[in-house]
Parts: sequence; C-alpha cells; structure tokens
Amino acid sequence: MELLLWLIPLLPLAGFLVLAVAGARLPKAGVAVVGAGSVGLAALTAALLAALFYNAGSDPVIARLGPWFRAGDLSADFTLYLDQLAVIMTLVITGVGFLIHAFSTEFMADEADYRRYFAYLNLFVAAMLMLVLADNLVLLFLGWEGVGLCSYLLIGYWHRDPANGYAARKAFVVTRIGDVALLLGLFLLFVELGEFSIQPLLAGAPLYFESGAARMELIAFLILGGAVGKSAQLPLQVWLPDAMAGPSPVSALIHAATMVTAGVYLIARLHPLFELAPVAQMMVALVGLATLLVAAWAALSQRDIKRILAYSTISQIGYMFLALGVGAWGAAIFHLVTHAFFKALLFLGAGRVIEHMHHEHDIFRMGGLRRVMPFTFGVFLAGAASLAAVPWLTAGFYSKDQILLAAAGAPELGTLLFAGGVIGALMTAFYSFRLVFTVFFGEPVTQEREHAGWRIQAPLALLGVLSIAGGLIPLPLEQVFPDHHASHALGLVLLAAGVALAGIALAWWTHGRRRPTGETANWPLWRRGLDRWQASGLGFDAVYGVLVETPFNTTARALRGEIVDRAVALVIAVNQGLNALTARLQNGRIRHYALGVVLGVLALLIPVVWL
Repeated sequence: MELLLWLIPLLPLAGFLVLAVAGARLPKAGVAVVGAGSVGLAALTAALLAALFYNAGSDPVIARLGPWFRAGDLSADFTLYLDQLAVIMTLVITGVGFLIHAFSTEFMADEADYRRYFAYLNLFVAAMLMLVLADNLVLLFLGWEGVGLCSYLLIGYWHRDPANGYAARKAFVVTRIGDVALLLGLFLLFVELGEFSIQPLLAGAPLYFESGAARMELIAFLILGGAVGKSAQLPLQVWLPDAMAGPSPVSALIHAATMVTAGVYLIARLHPLFELAPVAQMMVALVGLATLLVAAWAALSQRDIKRILAYSTISQIGYMFLALGVGAWGAAIFHLVTHAFFKALLFLGAGRVIEHMHHEHDIFRMGGLRRVMPFTFGVFLAGAASLAAVPWLTAGFYSKDQILLAAAGAPELGTLLFAGGVIGALMTAFYSFRLVFTVFFGEPVTQEREHAGWRIQAPLALLGVLSIAGGLIPLPLEQVFPDHHASHALGLVLLAAGVALAGIALAWWTHGRRRPTGETANWPLWRRGLDRWQASGLGFDAVYGVLVETPFNTTARALRGEIVDRAVALVIAVNQGLNALTARLQNGRIRHYALGVVLGVLALLIPVVWL
C-alpha cells in the first residue's frame, strides 16, 4: 500500500512535468491524455488504495520516501500518512478533480495554450494531494504554498487582460497574510514541542499544554489565521470573488475540491489542538457564522453568475467553520464532500451558460435557457437544489442539517449559532433559485440550441447524481474524530427544511412568476445604495483601500527620493563613469595596447627593484 500511496500525488506531478518539459511537442489530444489521464490514474489508484485500506481494518498507513532536510533539531522527511480523513480527502480531490479535467478537455479545446492550462491544473492537484497526505507540518506547508502558487497561475491564466493579472495578484497577496500567520504558528509549535510530525505532535500536545493555556490559544489563533486566508473567511474573503477571472473549470477546481477547503482540512486535522484552546475554537464558530451571513447577504445582489457562486462558496465554507467551531468535525467534512459535488457542478454548468451566451455573465441578460439548454438546466437545477438544501432529496440537505443540529447543541451560544445558520439557509435558498429562475425561466433570449460532447455531458451528469445522492455515501471517521453529540430534535429538522422551502418560494415570487429586468434606476435612493453596498461585498475592498492601500501608496511616493535611493544612484553613477573611462582604452590601436603592456610591466617591476 505504501507504493500506491506515493503514486497518488506523483501521477499528477508526473503529468505536470511531462507537459512542462515535452508538452510543446504533443498534439492537443496528447496533452488531454496526459493532463486528464494522470489525474484519472490517480483517482483509480486512490479508489484501489481505499478498498485495500478498509479491507485491512482502517489502520493508518505510513509511507516514507526519504529525508528532506536536517538543520540542527529541525528535520523533515518525505513521508505520507493515510487515515480515514486522508482517504476521504484524497478520493474527493482526485475524483472531482478528474471530472473537472475531463470536462476541460472539450470545454477548453479552443485555447491556444492548452498545454499550459493542463500543466497548471496537474500541479494544482498534486500540491493539494501533498497537503492532505503529508505526515508532517513542513510537508503540509509545502502543499499549502503549492496550491497558493497554482491559484495565482490559474486565476491569471488569461494574463493578457490586466484585470486578470490584478485578480491573481490579489489572491496571492491576501492569502499570503494568512500564510504568515500559519507559519508563525508552526514555528511556535516547534519551539514548544520540538516536533513537526503531526501524529506525535497531536499526541504530545495534551501532555504539554493545559486546556486554555495562553500559549496554546495563541498557536490555535495563528493556525486559524492561516485557515481564514486560504478558505476566504472574514476578514480575508475579498480575494475569492475576483478569482472568477480564471476559466470556469478553474473556478470549479478552486472552489470545490482544492484550495478553499484547505483551511477546513487543516483545522480538522489539528482538531486536538483546538480542543485545548476553547477560546480559539469558539472564534472558529463565530468567524464561520459571520462569514456565512455576510457572504449570503452579498450574494443576494450579485448580477454576475460566477460571482453569485463565489459568494456562495464563501458562505458554505462558513458553515464548515461553524461546524468545526462547535466540535462537529465529521459534519464539517461531510459538508465539504457534498459541497465539492454540487459546487463543481454549478461552476461547470455556469461555464456552459456563459459560453452559450457568448461570454455574457449578467444573469439579467439571460432567460429562458431551459428550453434551449435542457441538459444543462437539468444538472444545474440539481446543483442549485443541493446548494439550497432541498429537504430529503439532496445531498446538501443532509450535510447542512447536521451542521445546524450541531450548532443547536453547542454548550455555548447554541441558540445564536443555530439561528444564524437558519437565516443563512434562508438566504442561500433564495439566491440559489433567484439564479435558476432568472437564467433558465421566462422567454428565451436566444434560439440557439446547446451542443456538447460526452466529455462535457458525462462529468456533469455524474456530478448531478452525486449532488442528489451524495448524502447517502457513508463517511467513516470514527478513528479520527471523537464522537459528537448533536441535537436530534425533530422540530429543528422540520424548521431547517421549512426555511429552505420558504427561500425557494420567495425566489419564485420575486423572480419566477414574473420576469425581473435588473434595472435599479426607479428604486428609492436608499434601496439603490443598499444594493450597491451588497454588490460590492459590503464594502470590504473599499475599507482595505482606505486603511491599507492608500497609506502604503502615499508612503511609497513620499519616500521615492529618500537618501537610500540617492546612495544607490551614486554607486550606479560611479560605476558607469569607470566603465566609460575603461571603455575609452579599447580603441583598436595596437601601439596604445603595447604601451599599456609596457607600463603595466614597469608598474610591477619598479616596486620589486626599489625594494
């Protein structure tokens, strides 16, 4: 099993290397085979390894390839660790990742730089696999930074547009803030425990720290900072809506199976540390609650189909943080899995809609597409229903229901957390079906019928099935997480179900039974202002512009002519003068060169004779 374990991240990494080194000599079909095939083989290997793992009794598997580096007491090995959590994460990453790759082979077929696209995708998957399979925190951080690099490359894939480059840089810079916090937390852990291997560290922490110890709380808060940045939670959520600049399959990969779930995985993997830091753990829940409400509120006024889904992702990750904060570790991973199914489906479906509408993103310039895009409508409806948590029929209902019940059973602030989660569920159902009714209902804005090959239809169909039935897939996690006792009151279940249906009914009343125009000119001034505030993501970018960007740029301009710059300019001027002087000696006249040789010999002999 050790060999199979190493093959899982190495296969997509090998695909990246082949495409990066020799991909220019491959035809597009060859690029597609290498790019999608390497991830497909990784998915098959992961499935085989999962079967062997559970047949062997679910005992952890450790595969050590060799040492990475040694520096005093600090050391790290290339070692992978497989347990129940890693099995689930690996299957999701490779499975959903392969479907996105397969979809891309046809969807991106007209791209001139086909090779670069798949090379980046393969490296992205390899980095995420390394992150979730790492046995030590140094190797985990390597994967963590790898997905950050790949997100920059993929968001800015269409780099000739300056706006795309800006979005890529924004994602890179904002997530680096969280990464610095995480790195400080890892250093502090090593200082305290002298260990980077995850399992010994988690076993030793309860023996070293008392519950609520100040140093343990600080470490947990720093780790939370890293998770907040990577998973786009408040206040570092501002990079994710702009990340829609990349191709739609890239959005699906970032939002569904890889980068934004890394923070959820990190906290779940290190959950014993958060159990020793109750203040930090409660902050995880509060951050999740605030994020899911803010992002859902912002989604209500978005017009761009992909930005609606982007804010939806921020909100749904907020639900996962809420679950982590109340100790419902398994419920958070359950929602991570179902979210991967329906969010990948929605982004790929949105890509189909945008392509069909000739790159139009505004939902109010669409309409009636269910008649000309019946297949896309059907699978998109399945994804939206799961996102809205349509009761008892969708995967999203079962996972979100577990989170809400866990929140209700929290020993502290349970009522507040449950009420906030229910309000978020109402808004989620509303904006999900606001999108469906606006885009797919009403009179068709085009008579052009959709055309798609099996490489597009098969991944969408499979994701549609998983979005409905994925909640029935068992997720054995009993060896990783402690038992969590949540409320099972039937009244709470019925309330959550009723809220979802009420949100859908409200969306039908406002956007389904009549055709909205999206025009706001006739609205009262206060309502137009509220709409602009919501559409801007509640003004976080403007706040950061005032508090961070403007002071930084002003200071940089003021220091443009500082003394340090003048000293550097003087060094440059002196060297340029010396260069000009010596260059004059190279005039092509042999007698001058001979004179130079004689003078040089004399300069060497005179001191010798004189002494």
